[in-house]
Amino acid sequence: MTRNLTIISILLLILPLATMASVKLPQPEKFVLDNGLTVYFLQNSELPLVSFRVLIPGAGSAFEPQGFDGLANLTATLLLRGTKTLSAEEIAESLDFMGARFRISDAEEYSTVYGECLSEHLPKLFQIAADCLISPAFKEDEYQKELSRKIDGLKAIKDNPGRALQLYFRKAYFGEHPLGQLSTGTDSSLKKMSLREVKKFFSARYRPDTAIMAVVGDIGREKLLGLLNQSIGQWPKPSSPPLPVTIPPLPAPKGKKLILVDKPDATQSYFALGASGFAVDDKIAAKASLMNTLWGGRFTSWLNTELRIKRGLTYGASSSFQSWKAGGIFMASSYTRNDKISEMLDITFDLLQTAKEKGFSDEEVESGKNYLLGQFPRTLETNASKASAYLRIVYYGLGFDYYDKYLTEISSTRAEELKACAKLLPAKDFVLVVVGKGDDIRTLLSKYGKFQEKKITDPDFGL
Repeated sequence: MTRNLTIISILLLILPLATMASVKLPQPEKFVLDNGLTVYFLQNSELPLVSFRVLIPGAGSAFEPQGFDGLANLTATLLLRGTKTLSAEEIAESLDFMGARFRISDAEEYSTVYGECLSEHLPKLFQIAADCLISPAFKEDEYQKELSRKIDGLKAIKDNPGRALQLYFRKAYFGEHPLGQLSTGTDSSLKKMSLREVKKFFSARYRPDTAIMAVVGDIGREKLLGLLNQSIGQWPKPSSPPLPVTIPPLPAPKGKKLILVDKPDATQSYFALGASGFAVDDKIAAKASLMNTLWGGRFTSWLNTELRIKRGLTYGASSSFQSWKAGGIFMASSYTRNDKISEMLDITFDLLQTAKEKGFSDEEVESGKNYLLGQFPRTLETNASKASAYLRIVYYGLGFDYYDKYLTEISSTRAEELKACAKLLPAKDFVLVVVGKGDDIRTLLSKYGKFQEKKITDPDFGL
């Protein structure tokens, strides 16, 4: 009986590794339309569904003119607010009738068009997508509505310290670097925004010959090609050369940059601690993901266990790496009562130091591997997730065997390698932003150094 239990335990331990070995991202077929749009296609007829995504490099917030925060987001939003042949209401009604999903959104490095529907409705959905990309109406009344929503949104953000923290941190860390442009906009940027700027950004940045598209689902190659040529394939290629889409190297903190945002009515304090990370294609990515999982990336991580489970200081604490082509950042964050913020920060700094000095045990590393490898298969289950993966692989030049290599590296990582990886965690060079009631926490924070202060009622999110 004991022997059987031992065998079962071993099988349970290695099950995620076996599952990982069976996960494969099928290599898609590639073709290029006459307008230069590059398409990656995978037929999957398990369900009568099709998902597609278009990635448009250079149309994200990092490519806005300096000081025009929110321009990329406004542009993406307005593309769905009516075309020269369809009103915003008609677009919404068509999507509802088809039961389709369709959105256009911005990120830092690019904007994306996403759609999903039953196979029978794909011709109509492609036509709507094409109409939005080829002939947006950019009506003044719709622009004013969206601008008002963004202005009201800024007011709501200032009332939500957890949300505001993310924007203050982004400005504190990146400053005037392109990644410091805020998708939400700022008080100053929205005041000088205009529909003319939106039209200029769209005309300069949205073009098919630099875009990439992924289509996954229940449709054959020839039918798909015909539908694309009749719709998105009609998106005209500009005669002018494309604008640069390179982002400068990311700034790296030198010493401590400490920011206190005073919110007089706050009963809790929120902190974000950040330092340099790594680019998407860095070879350290897999090991760093495993290391972060153990330190602050899951519910049973060191950070959440110590701050929430053991001490009850918060309902949540986490850390993550965010990466782009030009580099990346590490960030840890949490919140607690104003009078406990110093205790929380002391624990956080102690855990960072412990990871650097002692690393993680073999048992912890094995647990982290099982967690990541067990979670991974579901991230590529759907047509939409496969389409997203294809675009990520192509845009960042990772290779279609990237996920196989990534998972293999995680499964083979040893504890001593994670200790070396902990060099990425902040030590002396970092940005720390705290949002809370200044009168209650100013003295508590003074032990960490001199904080620059800003009132949350002041305009914008920078100093």
